[in-house]
Order: sequence, then structure tokens, then C-alpha cells
Amino acid sequence: MKKAGGEMGVPLTKQHPKQMITFYGVLFAISSGHFINDTLQAVVPAMFPIIERSLNLSYTQIGWIAFVLNMTSSLLQPVFGFYADIRARPFLLPLGMIFSLAGLVGFALSQNFIWILFSVLFIGLGSAIFHPEGSRVAYMAAGNKRGLAQSIYQVGGNTGQSLAPIITAFIFVPLGQKGALWFTIAAFVGIIVLFNVSRWYKEKVKNRKRSTQNKTNDHSSQKIHRKIKTAILLILFLIFARSWYGAGISNYYQFYLIEDYGLSIKGAQVYIFIFMLAGVLGTFLGGPLADRFGKRNIIFFSMLGSAPLTLILPYLPLSLVIPFFFAIGFILSSSFSVTVVYAQELLPQKIGMVSGLTVGLAFGMGAVGAVLFGSLADLFSIRFIMVLCSFLPLLGILTTFLPSDHEVRNWR
Repeated sequence: MKKAGGEMGVPLTKQHPKQMITFYGVLFAISSGHFINDTLQAVVPAMFPIIERSLNLSYTQIGWIAFVLNMTSSLLQPVFGFYADIRARPFLLPLGMIFSLAGLVGFALSQNFIWILFSVLFIGLGSAIFHPEGSRVAYMAAGNKRGLAQSIYQVGGNTGQSLAPIITAFIFVPLGQKGALWFTIAAFVGIIVLFNVSRWYKEKVKNRKRSTQNKTNDHSSQKIHRKIKTAILLILFLIFARSWYGAGISNYYQFYLIEDYGLSIKGAQVYIFIFMLAGVLGTFLGGPLADRFGKRNIIFFSMLGSAPLTLILPYLPLSLVIPFFFAIGFILSSSFSVTVVYAQELLPQKIGMVSGLTVGLAFGMGAVGAVLFGSLADLFSIRFIMVLCSFLPLLGILTTFLPSDHEVRNWR
């Protein structure tokens, strides 16, 4: 079997060209698994308008559901990633999907707030198991196209997340909470797809075990440079700010459209879907653009380029919301996969842990935002939350303190 490029801990520039093959079949398979995993996760926020009425939940309780889902998946991602960095566990991928399946069934049948939280816990756990290993597979299959590879992987997840409003409008509005049981079919498909990816992953690990161990030992004896630590913390903070804005939009903007613009639940989902669809396109194009124009430049453009639009959004008439929403979603998400690759190149010997931090822990901080925003919405108003969120992309100015792509390459 030919070896993929981008072996963990080995700069691509030092590898033989034959080792730089991009395994597109594997990338599309793991992207499909990511799509199914995040579609199952999207069932939870998609259900919010339904269970808010049927179970008589407050905005604060909605925030707690989002908190449990995101914090479970985020806090445990670096743990599973660190564990897999020590010893690869290929079959964690289908195992994660099995946990999500169990949580999904419980969520569809739960009739009170406590059981909803317990079921969401399993969905979050399944996601925490899946994501670090999914990012690792994308890294291993990337060859010399890391930005594109990570975009292919991440766009699967973003597409799954973008289906939340469509799920609400066409499944949960007519079928109610038990409509979630239909997604068990997708979960079974996901288990089969990820099992086959795990077989490829296992074979890759077997073929390169000796060289990977040698490289890992070389890196483990080196002290991580203080600038690298600072850069990691800064990139996590930027992801944190972006995820807070995403939490405000994905969890509460639908209520803003319903309360301030008078839209129905079904009508509000169209706007959320457009925002998420734009995010899918931005995620896909961001990686290739970063390969060409530089990762730090795309991160800077993503944050500050969207800031003027987010600041104006709360004051727009309904007729202008869609074009602004689309532009914000596209620009802000263009750095989605780029931040992951940037962090992976800072610490190429710890791909699992870094992927868990960037895709998991930092994004999970949006769960804290979801609870805070829910409490503030109960205390003040949904409009107050939208205005507050609009300032978050301005924190992108901190991108200027990140090391350039050239500096990062010199550190490896």
C-alpha cells in the first residue's frame, strides 16, 4: 500500500513526492461520517422550538441543553485525542457513532427535562469520540493538500449542522419529537462507513508504526517553544470568539426572527439554513484559499471581514437579512478548517490532542455562551443578545499577533 503524505511530525517538504499522495476516497468517506455525526448533533438544536413549547421550557433550560451537548463533546475531545496520540485506536470512529445512536433514541423518547439532558450527554460523548480521530484520518490522507483535505472533512460536518433548520421545518414541525427516530437510519449507515474507514486507518498505522514511534520519541524529548504555546492559546481564543457568535446565531436567532419580525417557526428556519449553507461554502473554499494565500491571512480576513456585517445585522429590515446573513456565514466560516490546520502545524506531533482542542474544547466554549445568552435573554431580551453577539468578530484584530505561516514552518 502506498503511503500518504503528511506523516505526523514529519514536515511535508522533507518527504519523498511518492509519500505525498492525497487519498480522496478516504477523505470523502470520513467527510461522510462527519456529515452523519453532525447531523445527529444538529437534531438537538433543531428540536429546540418544538420542546420549548411541548415541554414548556425556558430559554435558560434551552441554554442548559446546548451546554450539556457542547461541553460533553468539547471537554472530552482533547482527552480522547491525547489518548489516541499515545496509541492509535482506529475503531473509536464507529464506537462514537454507536454512542450517538443511543443518545438519539433516548432524546426522541424523553418526556422531561432531566431525561433530555441525559440523552444529550450520550450524543455529546459520541461526538467527542469521533472528532479527534476524524481529524487525524483527514491529516493522514491529506498528502500535500492539508488545507483542502481539512476543508473536505470539515464541510461534511458543517453540512450536517446546516440541516438543523430543514430538519425542524420538514420533520419536527409535522412529526414532533419522535421524528428524531428517523435519524437512526443515518446512524446505522454511519457505523458501516466509519467501520470501513477504521480498517484503512488500522492498515496505515500498521505500515508506519516503527517510523511513527521514532518520530514521536524525537519530538517528545524537545521542549515546546514558548511562542508556540502563545500561538496555540491565541488561536484557541479566536476560535472561542467565533464559536460564541455561532452559538448566539444557531441557538437564538430563530427566536429573534419569531419575536421581532413575527415569523413562524417554519419561516425562521429558512434564514438559519441560509446562514449555515453559506458557512458550508465558506468552509470548503477557506482551506484551498489558505493553501494559496496563507493561513494567518485567511483567519484575519474571516474575523475582521465579517465584523462590519455582524454589527449591522441586528438593525436590518427583514428584506436585507438574507444577503447579509449569507455574507456573514460565508466569510466567518472561511477560517473554520484553516484554524485547525494552523494549530496542527504548530504541534504536528500531537495531532489528536490539537484537533480535540481546536474542534472540541474551543468550540465547546460556545456552550458557555449558550447558557449565558439564554440567561441574558430571559433577563433582558433576545434583541439584546443579538446586539451583544455582533461585537465578537472584532476580536479578530488579535490575529495580527499570530506568527506568520513562514515562522511556523521554520519552527517544525
